[in-house]
Amino acid sequence: MFLFNQQVMNKIVGLVKGLSLFVCGIAVLTSCSKGNKPTSENPGRISTATGLAYNEDGGFEVNEFRGQPEGPNLVFIEGGRTTLGSYEEDIINSRDNIERTVTVASFYMDETEVANIHWLEYLFYVKQDSTREFYQSALPDTTVWAGKLAFNDSYVDHYLRYPGFRYYPVVGVSWIQANDYSKWRTLKVNTVLAEKAGLEDFPAEQGGRIPLESGVVLPSYRLPTEAEWEYAAQALIGTQWLDENQTHKRLYPWDGHALRNPYGKKMGSFMANFKRGRGDYAGIAGKLNDGAMITAYVYEYPPNDFGLYNMAGNVNEWVQDVYRPLSFQDFDDLNPIRRDGFLDDESEYDTKNFNSLVSDQVRVYKGGSWKDVAYWMSPGTRRFLEQDSSTATIGFRCAMIRAGSNY
Repeated sequence: MFLFNQQVMNKIVGLVKGLSLFVCGIAVLTSCSKGNKPTSENPGRISTATGLAYNEDGGFEVNEFRGQPEGPNLVFIEGGRTTLGSYEEDIINSRDNIERTVTVASFYMDETEVANIHWLEYLFYVKQDSTREFYQSALPDTTVWAGKLAFNDSYVDHYLRYPGFRYYPVVGVSWIQANDYSKWRTLKVNTVLAEKAGLEDFPAEQGGRIPLESGVVLPSYRLPTEAEWEYAAQALIGTQWLDENQTHKRLYPWDGHALRNPYGKKMGSFMANFKRGRGDYAGIAGKLNDGAMITAYVYEYPPNDFGLYNMAGNVNEWVQDVYRPLSFQDFDDLNPIRRDGFLDDESEYDTKNFNSLVSDQVRVYKGGSWKDVAYWMSPGTRRFLEQDSSTATIGFRCAMIRAGSNY
């Protein structure tokens, strides 16, 4: 009798334990389901507004989405608060970049300047797809290398097309040409992404729009705003200590107030490609310090703390903004940009009598170049040039918004 009762009791205990585990499991599942709120990546199968099913019987289509795709050559720049403005002495007394605190939203930026090989690729497809007139308008001005009192003939003829210069920054391109390139690049990259996702039905090559709702295409490549460019060049993410503390500002895109590398095997080497002084572009034979009498390989120098190469020196870079000397007074403090003459009309500047060069057709460029002294390599310094002009010292890189993000 005792043995029988013991067996029964064991079975009862086992059943109770099993039932307890089952109940606990139901409780956990119920708890989890309550915590699973819909998100962009996991919207669920049913609308939380109407109760209607997605993607069924002609219902509202919600495409799969796994976040913004990675764009070729782009580096993520985490946004945040910063102080824009020049930390250099205002040697030309322009007073055009006074310090002010702003917030810049996260975005993406090319890790290098756009190189000759990238522009040649652009010309190849433009020649196939566009009119002869547009192809002609896309050609860089190689005569920017020419000089009446300098023998730069080899650069005029070879810099753009000779294979040895493939990964040197393209120059001789205007602000307008840089914008045209950005639009073409957007189309090409998104066409490739759409084809990989099986969206061949949208004739992007003929100007058709690949729907943003598809979730497989990127926002537009474009020139960075001046604020984005300056923020990315500062790269103050590398000077943080503990919670929202930055140990120091930077005069250049690297630590310290010196132009030479203070560490390791590269100790004493210059950190950027610039003009050291009158007539001194690279040092002396046997020890060419910065190694470049003109432009340099786009990966030549160490990247800054965002992973961006040559944010100081090599070539200046076009940004989106129209130039105004007092922009810092008018800017919004979140994602600032000057698109036009709003609040500072060009009629206030005497361009007709050549007493001013400021107009709605002049654009800012930043960063210093192989032909500039170190002063211009500080991220806060700024200059301007007419948007249809080009030089041997100005190139560009592209940027892109981070879509679907609140930071």
